[in-house]
This record gives sequence, structure tokens and C-alpha cells, in this order.
Amino acid sequence: MLDDSTLGVGYRVPPPVIRDIVDAPPVPALTFSPHRDKIIFLKRRALPPLTELARPEEKLAGIRIDGHCNSRSRMSFYTGLGIHQILPDGTLGPEVEVRGFPEGAKINFVTWSPDARHLSFSIRVNEEDNNTSKLRVWIADVETGNARPLFQSPDVHLNAVFENYVWVDNSTLLVCTIPSTRGAPPKKPLVPGGPKIQSNEMKNVIQVRTYQDLLKDEYDEDLFDYYATSQLVLASLDGTTKNFGPPAVYTSLDPSPDEKYIMINSLHRPYSFIAPCGIFPKKVELWSADGKFIRELCDLPLAEDIPITSNSVRKGMRSINWRADKPSTLYWVETQDGGDAKVEVSPRDIIYSQPAEPLEGEQPVILHKLDLRYGGISWCDDSLAFVYESWFKTRRIRTWVISPGSEDVPPRILFDRSSEDVYSDPGSPMLRRTQAGTYVIAKIKKGGDEGRYILLKGSGATPEGNIPFLDLFDIHTGNKERIWESDKEKYFETVVALMSDQEEGDLQLDRLKILISKESKTENTQYYFVSWPDAKRVKVTNFPHPYPQLASLQKEMIRYQRKDGVQLTATLYLPPGYNPSTDGPLPCLVWSYPGEFKSKDAASQVRGSPNEFAGIGSTSPLLWLAQRFAILSGPTIPIIGEGKEEANDSYVEQLVASAEAAVEEVIRRGVAHPKKIAVGGHSYGAFMTANLLAHAPHLFCCGIARSGAYNRTLTPFGFQNEDRTLWEATNTYVEMSPFMSASKIKKPILLIHGEEDNNPGTLTMQSDRFFSALKGHGALCRLVILPYESHGYSSRESIMHVLWETGRWLHKYCVSNTSDAGEDHPSTVKDNISKGTIDAESKVAAASGGGSKEECDLEHEESHSLPRSSL
Repeated sequence: MLDDSTLGVGYRVPPPVIRDIVDAPPVPALTFSPHRDKIIFLKRRALPPLTELARPEEKLAGIRIDGHCNSRSRMSFYTGLGIHQILPDGTLGPEVEVRGFPEGAKINFVTWSPDARHLSFSIRVNEEDNNTSKLRVWIADVETGNARPLFQSPDVHLNAVFENYVWVDNSTLLVCTIPSTRGAPPKKPLVPGGPKIQSNEMKNVIQVRTYQDLLKDEYDEDLFDYYATSQLVLASLDGTTKNFGPPAVYTSLDPSPDEKYIMINSLHRPYSFIAPCGIFPKKVELWSADGKFIRELCDLPLAEDIPITSNSVRKGMRSINWRADKPSTLYWVETQDGGDAKVEVSPRDIIYSQPAEPLEGEQPVILHKLDLRYGGISWCDDSLAFVYESWFKTRRIRTWVISPGSEDVPPRILFDRSSEDVYSDPGSPMLRRTQAGTYVIAKIKKGGDEGRYILLKGSGATPEGNIPFLDLFDIHTGNKERIWESDKEKYFETVVALMSDQEEGDLQLDRLKILISKESKTENTQYYFVSWPDAKRVKVTNFPHPYPQLASLQKEMIRYQRKDGVQLTATLYLPPGYNPSTDGPLPCLVWSYPGEFKSKDAASQVRGSPNEFAGIGSTSPLLWLAQRFAILSGPTIPIIGEGKEEANDSYVEQLVASAEAAVEEVIRRGVAHPKKIAVGGHSYGAFMTANLLAHAPHLFCCGIARSGAYNRTLTPFGFQNEDRTLWEATNTYVEMSPFMSASKIKKPILLIHGEEDNNPGTLTMQSDRFFSALKGHGALCRLVILPYESHGYSSRESIMHVLWETGRWLHKYCVSNTSDAGEDHPSTVKDNISKGTIDAESKVAAASGGGSKEECDLEHEESHSLPRSSL
């Protein structure tokens, strides 16, 4: 009989109980009209076939391009659009289906016209045909649902590599099109014109992360220009068209609120061979809405020299935007530290403002100066705006109140807190839509009260879990009144959007209307309108339960303590109908992802809600509830570096301590069999998994590591939140790398990786080399490379095979695990964990085959009473 460990040909599928959950049709996405009187259900399909991922793609400048479609490759899409009127009582009218486009069309970029009378969207059909596979812009009448192409000529196609199109006014769009004069793609020369040369003879300090899909030579530069270059076209709904400006690599089109101007971003040469297109030279220009050039705002040079330190930024003008509360006023930020976060300077950032067409000699106005790094502005009017700044190294975050139109009103700090301290989060201001289509802070009138109020919505983090809220906040006094709060007992509710902003001016509190979502442990998310003054609720959606077979799963948010006193949290899921007192302990899968913190108090805070619905994605560990596993999901693995301490300098110790505490807790509760606890994770969670098998082999029987990086010397200029280089923190890089501890890994480990992983740092080579290191030391390991898949897996064939591999691994090395030489007996592990140690003597005893024959036999018998995978 063929050992299934040698099987490597063909895609497999998991058992039906798991396959059926993954194949369930997804619920539609929602979008509301600008007037809040209609809602569109954007219909989606289940998993795509592998043939879609196998389509040829060009990897250029850090992005991937589908040459047939002239868009980003691997784009998801909608299959249909259904429009519903929101009736006066809050319920939905009958569906008006958008129709007229070809059957099987793939829909993208759905956008409302400013007056909400039309929808724009793109269509692609036969992706095997060079012509019909390209995207065309369509327009639909919202009242009738009838759709038609925007351009009368079938030869005008959308270029969706960067920007796609924007509404300039109610009847005109500015569209990025493929230039009509473009010929065939450039051909790669059979013989290169010379060697590939990069030089640093000026001795510049250039440090970059491990980016992928970069330009490699002049041919790649030409190919990037070929696909990314667009001709802008002004297209009216009546069929008239007009070219707008010259062809260029346009990346952003941003009309002014008064529809008179368009701010246009474009990239140009010289390009970079060591970094993606985000740092290419960038030009920002101002044009009139009818296609006349006004002025150049800036032309930023190539920015390869941005330091890798957190909060380092590009030099020159950045974050250039329109003020949301003004017809055509620009604002932007300029760094004062040369973009280098290591430079101590005050101020660090300055915010400037200027009209679109300043008078001769009129200089930009300084709006505000910041000592931390600029983080955005929420506009209201000339008397009120919120300015945000933060600093990652200290986790400090501040909110300023400024009066943009009053120089005599000094700025003041409204909130000054740690971004890690979720308990102190006051919430963020709710925004309302203006008639111009922008979003500003909503001002609230409370009866005859003269106070100046806004709404703050927040996650409401507490030691018992998140309890989202909506506060009426007096901007002058700081007084708060809680006008809405989520149910605490059974449900988890959140504020989604403001729905009573159709008219200009202050909103009346007694006529307030919001959209909320509502869910519970076992009830999937539905949407409701809530209307004041009595907070009346009307249900908007009635989505079916996506996996009724797990509708009665058990979920509990549990708390426990690490040996250094840090409070930890995890979500424990148990199968439907499971009773630990009668059914005994289960095989358990621990799935997590480490996080970094600056304080023990912040790391100890509870995040999430015990009442949230258990969303099960296509590769979620919760799928194994259907195979009667206990799942410990997201146990907090805080890596803490207080004060000037660097968190990663004690990464392994803190990682093991957190895992020990989690394993002890599930064993103490009697829900997890001590010898049948597996660990797994994706990306940085895979890195965690390999490290735990290397440094805490007493805790887990096997591991599953997906799309990880295992050798940090291959990411020498930083990773995750580590911004020291390999040469600055050599010991840390080496000690954190499970690749360097491959000889210590004795427990079975399953490595899975996408063959086309483009995530910075997690090259597919990481798993290849780690597997070679493991195999070179005789470790029990398996490597699965998924053709055409990237960092996350998307095709049905790949996902089903990942689940089959995972099920096989868990069945063979977790469910069927027995007491073997080299492993501690469960009771010994539990006792040692409770003491916080596994000492050297116990490890030596275990390695010599500790444990009696009786213990081994008992362990073998217990394994037959546990559920087994149907492979």
C-alpha cells in the first residue's frame, strides 16, 4: 500500500463537512446612495478556479498586471447588482436588477454619480480574447436598472492598472483609457544590450525592505510604461468625448469639491530597480475640469533614500488633498526632519494650505505645526477641524482641535494618549456627507441647547470585551452623553454610518438616523436602521446563516496569566454539543499571530468581543470545529519592550511564556488533550509556529506553518516592526530565526507556501530553504508549494488542497498522537507548565524515553475514542 506521505500528484479535497462550509455562497456587499435613499446589493461568487490565477501576468515595479485586461491581476469581482429603494418605514422595496450587460460579465469599480441617478462600473467578459477581455466602462440608470456602455466605440477600453475613473460632475466622467495609438507590447530582446549594472559610487545610504516583483532592466521599464500609461478622456453621458492632457502614468484623479478643478498625480522616470513604484518620481498637477492645465504643485524626485525607521517619510510635499469643507482649497504636509524619524527636530511636520489658484505672490498659509508625525485631518468648517499626529516608537497619539479660519484662536490638544491603550480610546468623530460629495465632521443640535456637539463613535474596549458606543460630545467643555451603546449580554453591535445627512447644516439629535450591524456568537451579521428620538430599529437585511451546521458552536473569551504577570486573552471555540465532563478532552488547534507592545498594561488589555459572530473564512482554523477539534483562536502573544528595551531582544522567551500560559489554560479547563495540541499560523504566525516547535517542543505535538519567513538574515533591513538592521542587532536576527534552530525541531511540521508570494520578506525561498534545513537534520516535515498562489491563497483547488493537507497532518500527528520517545507524559507537561518551567532534567528524561508502557497503552486507547478525519 502506498504511504500517503509520498502523495504529491493532483489536488485533493477535504471531507464534505468542511468542503460544504467553504463552498457556501458569500453574502453580498452593500453600498448606499449619496442621498441615503437606496441600497445596492453587490453580488459575489464563491472561490475562483485556479485557471484564473494561471493567467499570464507581468510583475513590474511591485505590482502585478494582467496584460489581457490591462488591470491588476487576480482582481475579485461582482457578478450582479441589485438596487433597492429604502421605503419611508425603513424597509426595502423590491429589487431592481441592473441588466443589459453580457451574461457572465465580471463587474468592478461600482461608483454612484454625485446626484445618485446613475451608476458607473466596469465590465470584462471573455478573458481568453485579447479584445473582449479588456475592461469597458458601463453606465446604469438607477431607477430602471438599464445599463449601457459609456463609450459608443467598442474600441475604447479602461486602463485600470492604477486609477480607473472619477465622476467630474453629475453627467461627466474622467476616464483612464488605453491610448488608441498604442501598439503591441515591447518585445524582450533575445540578446541583452549589456550587463545589468547598479552603482552607488556617491556612497549614499540606501536601505530598503525585501520587496518583490521589482523592475529588473530597461525592458521591464518599457513594459511598465506600456501597460501603465493612460490617455485621460472626458466622457459625457450624452456620448461626447474629449481627450484630456497628454498620455502619462496617471495614478490618481481627484476633483475639487466645487467640480472646477482636478488634481492629477502621475509617475515618471527615472524608475527604481530596488523599490516599488510608490517611491518613483511623482508629479502633482492642477487642471481645470474642462481640461486646461493650471499649474504644477510639485515634482518629487525618486525616493529610494527613505530610512527604514518607523515614521520616516518622503521629503517634500505629501498628503496633498482638497479641504472637504471648502470649494477648492488645497492642503498638504512637509517634513522638517528630512523624512528621517531618527532626526530630533521641532516641529517635525508643518501643515500648509493654499487656494487652487493663489493670487500672484500669495504664499501658502501655515495651518498647524506638529512635533510627532502627521496622521490626517477631519474637517468641519472654518471654526473646527481635528488634526491627528502619532509616533510609533512611543505609541503616542494626539488629537488637536484647530480653528482653520481664525488665527487668533490657538490650537489645543483634545486627546493625548497611547495608541496601545484601547481602554482610553474616546472614539472618532462621525462624518456626514456634504452636497459636494465630501465628508466633514457632523455637527449636532440638541433641542434649544446652545452647546456645540459632535458625535464620537468608538469600539468601547473594556476588561469584559468591546462594547461599541456613540457619544454626544461637547467640543468646548469635553462633556459626554452616551446616546447609544451595544447590547452587552448577547449581541455585538457597531455603528456603521450616519444616514440622516441628506440636508446641509447641523443635524437635529431628535431626527438622527444611523446604520448599525448586529451579530451574536451564533447569529450572523445583519444590518439595522436606528432612528431617534426613541432609537427605533428597523431590520434592513436578512442574510441566511453561512454555515448552519456550526450554528450552535460554543464560543468563550477566556483570560489567563503569563508567568511574568501579563494578562492574556484568547477565544476558545468548542464544537456544537460538546460537553467536557462527559466527552472528555479534545484534540486542540492553537492558531495565533504575535503582536508588539511598549507596556505590560497595554498588552494585558482585552481586545474584541465575546459576542462577535464566528466568521469562518475559507482557510480559517475554525473549520476544524466540524471535525470536533477545540480551537484556541488568537491567544495574545505579546512581545513587550518597555522604555528603551527592544521587544525582539526577548522574543523567544516571551513567545514561549505566552504559549505555555495558553496551553496550561486549555488543559486546566479539561477541553484539550495534553498530548494532542497542535499549533499553527500564517505569515508572522508561521514564523511563531516554527519558533515554538524549536524552543517549546514540550507544548505541541505538531505544527502547521503557512507562508512564513524563517531566516531573518534574508530580510536584513528590518521586518514587521523591527527597524534595526541585521548589522545593528545581529544576535536578535539570528536568535529569532527558526532556520538557525532547525536542528532543534523534532516535532512534525507542515510547511505551506504560495509559489508566487509577493509579500515583502516572505519569499517562497524561505520555505524551500527551511525545509532543506529541516530535512538535513532528519526532521519529520512536509513542504507544499501551491502553484500560482500568492501570500494568501484564493483558488478553490488550492484552498481545498490546503485544507486536505491540514486535515491529514492533524489526523496523523495530532488526533492519532500517542506517547512516543522524546516526549513528556501529559501530566508531567501540565505539572511543569504550572510551575512555569520545563527544566533540563525533565527534558533529558523525556529524551531518553521517559514514560511507562502502561502510560503509552492508555494513551493509545484514548486516541481511538477521539474523532478522526475522513481522509
